[in-house]
Amino acid sequence: MALTPETLPRHELNGLPVRVVESDDDAREGLEGRVVIETTNTLSIEVRRNGESRVVMVPKSGSVFEFAITDEAADSAKESGTASKLADTQPGETEQSETPDCAGEGVAYVTVDGSRLLSRPARRTETSGDSPWQ
Repeated sequence: MALTPETLPRHELNGLPVRVVESDDDAREGLEGRVVIETTNTLSIEVRRNGESRVVMVPKSGSVFEFAITDEAADSAKESGTASKLADTQPGETEQSETPDCAGEGVAYVTVDGSRLLSRPARRTETSGDSPWQ
């Protein structure tokens, strides 16, 4: 199954560029990086700033995430990408994270409520059996 904005919640999220759009914890809002670990209830995001890297665990419940996927995956007809929900709220260029694939042309942004991701990743990506994710 191709990775599209519609099917993103059913795919493996590890390795995808992500931003925290909303969170119950204001300190987590605006965090961006790559998903390095996904569990049933959390996403662990590697955040890189000023040459340093740290992993921040963000609960899925109470959070809204914005994933960046290439336009080939989102829609091969698109040429210029789609607007980020955080485009007007991000800090200046010098404060951006060092994640190269989170901005620019050729990227589609998919916003997903964390409650849609509350499931074991292996279960959510199943394509057979009685999985509600099919």
